[in-house]
Amino acid sequence: MLSLVARDPGIYVEILIRGSIDEVWRHTQEPSIHELWDLRFSAIRYLPRPAESEPQRFLYSTRLGFGLHIDGEGESTGSREDAGGIRTSALKFWSRDPKSLIEHGSGYWRYVPARDGTRFLTWYDYQPRFGVLGRILDRLVFRPWIGWATAWSFDRLRLWIDEGITPAASLKFTLIHGVARLGIAFIWVWQGLVPKLLHRDADERAMMAAAGLPADLIPVIGLIEILFALVGLWLWRWRSYFLLNIVAMIVAASLVALRSPAYITAAFNPITLNAGVAFLSIAGYLAASSLATASRCLRRQLAERK
Repeated sequence: MLSLVARDPGIYVEILIRGSIDEVWRHTQEPSIHELWDLRFSAIRYLPRPAESEPQRFLYSTRLGFGLHIDGEGESTGSREDAGGIRTSALKFWSRDPKSLIEHGSGYWRYVPARDGTRFLTWYDYQPRFGVLGRILDRLVFRPWIGWATAWSFDRLRLWIDEGITPAASLKFTLIHGVARLGIAFIWVWQGLVPKLLHRDADERAMMAAAGLPADLIPVIGLIEILFALVGLWLWRWRSYFLLNIVAMIVAASLVALRSPAYITAAFNPITLNAGVAFLSIAGYLAASSLATASRCLRRQLAERK
């Protein structure tokens, strides 16, 4: 129990962006631009500033779905630039919304000139509400999620600045890739589990006989198909998985056409199934070329950079 509620060192995320510091600064400091790429926020709005010497206050909101949202507040506590051109923007944030696990926190954004662009990094930490239960929920679920969301958003920003892929397009590519990969996994699991392991379908036995293979191999093939589905889910970023699916579908359709041609004209035949998986694979392969990924970010501060 003590290990679950121990103080966390905070959330650190760093990424190299090929844009200039001015460009990265504009994409991260202007609320109307910031809210486009940051998964953690649905809306950010600056409040009127009484004087330049006063901190810049802002409101933020995060949609939860089904009409629900979490609201919070924050303020920029100061920005500075040192002699080496490194810019730092510090902030505090808090939420009085009872739905928010975050009670209050603070952190900073830093923009470091690099040979190939800008090292953009953040560190922040917060105090969860709801006592011990809140700290356990934070450690097990929320903190890993918000750390991942920060890193994924940073790479989404990188794609926008470096490659011109807008945040909206990046999200669409992510959804297409996810639907394709989950759809393919479902088909492999169903084909391996239902007709081969649970029901030992008569057509499966007939096609095995036509291919000159023993029916005892059907459960083995079913297990291989389920394993192949799990590999595709486990290696979520492995783009070549889609190419393997395309090759497998071409081989399977060819074998049916050569060994069991009567099934080609049947309703719900293997040709249409294999073609559907192949087209899903093509869509997934194309979408996977421009995906944002949290794994591209550095998640722990290097000792020499502290």
